[in-house]
Amino acid sequence: MRFTTTTIIVKKAMVLFFLTLLPLYTNAQEVTTYYLIWHAEKQRLDPNDRDPSLTSKGFERANRWRVIFENVVLDAVYSTDYKRTKLTAKPTADSKNLPILLYNPREVYSTSFRNDTKGKQVLVVGHSNTTPAFVNTILGDNLYAQIDDNNNANLYIVTMIDGKVSVVVLKIE
Repeated sequence: MRFTTTTIIVKKAMVLFFLTLLPLYTNAQEVTTYYLIWHAEKQRLDPNDRDPSLTSKGFERANRWRVIFENVVLDAVYSTDYKRTKLTAKPTADSKNLPILLYNPREVYSTSFRNDTKGKQVLVVGHSNTTPAFVNTILGDNLYAQIDDNNNANLYIVTMIDGKVSVVVLKIE
């Protein structure tokens, strides 16, 4: 499926509309927002390659994420230490002049991560199993299952306002 400029603009407008209105509904002292995505499409040529790169479609998606986050202020960009996650995060991180910070996918939402990201807006790039697990850990509830292998389009927006947590899941093709 080809992604038209119109489709990208409409999806971007929806995300930006939501993100722009959020502060209007809060008079909170502290807001932490996590934007969690699964890495873009990876190469599957070698089933033994545990650290594949992205496909051309994956590089296109990584660039579309950059466009989606263009008008979002990010304080940090996190990725696991795999090519596919770092390559997905890179266009957005580069556009924000931010380094890609690494996190351990086996220790999602650790105490140090919580402390380092408190009160910030953070992009987190993970995997089909770790991204929903990360969201579930933040929520303290097991709401989201592993992402289907053909779905690289989910954007989980988790917002913490003075200790209260909410989540919105968007599918951005």
